[in-house]
Amino acid sequence: MGYKKVESYDQESTDQLKERYSKILDLVGEDKTREGLVKTPERASKAMQFLTQGYDQDPKEILRSALFKEDYNEMVIVKDIELYSLCEHHILPFFGKAHVAYIPNGYIVGLSKIPRVVDAYARRLQVQERLTHEIVDAIQDTLNPHGVAVVVEAAHMCMMMRGVQKQNSVTTTSAFTGEFKNVESRTEFLNLIGTRLR
Repeated sequence: MGYKKVESYDQESTDQLKERYSKILDLVGEDKTREGLVKTPERASKAMQFLTQGYDQDPKEILRSALFKEDYNEMVIVKDIELYSLCEHHILPFFGKAHVAYIPNGYIVGLSKIPRVVDAYARRLQVQERLTHEIVDAIQDTLNPHGVAVVVEAAHMCMMMRGVQKQNSVTTTSAFTGEFKNVESRTEFLNLIGTRLR
């Protein structure tokens, strides 16, 4: 029977991206007819659609789909959320982890929705600074909690492969609202994400 991978992509976008990737191969001096490259334009086209699928997702709707009324007002943290994104300046990957916390104000959200929000924003052309604020704003606007905290740590291929070529550098960004503007709450959050509890 053989192997058949089932995927769903917009055919018009796939065809147009495929044509452009084929042209890129020509422009860099490659032979797009050789065995290893024959299917590369189509693969790259589908990869780009996958890596930018966040444009088709509504992070606030993701959160609204799993809101629950709950009388809990202590810190909720989801840490070490893997993230993969594309730098909008060079269309090269950056990747790392997001740590997200909020203090409920009458409502909690299904825990799986927080990583989905991170993915929805990460799967776009991004800068890390904006990504960090977008995650905070979506949670703050949708849940109206007492506060939200987000820290993102990422390595950027545009710094590692080209430009300054510093392979071991990591960029950290943070954003805080509400109670996390207070030193005590912010310090508790930062201590907890830096502690291995497992």
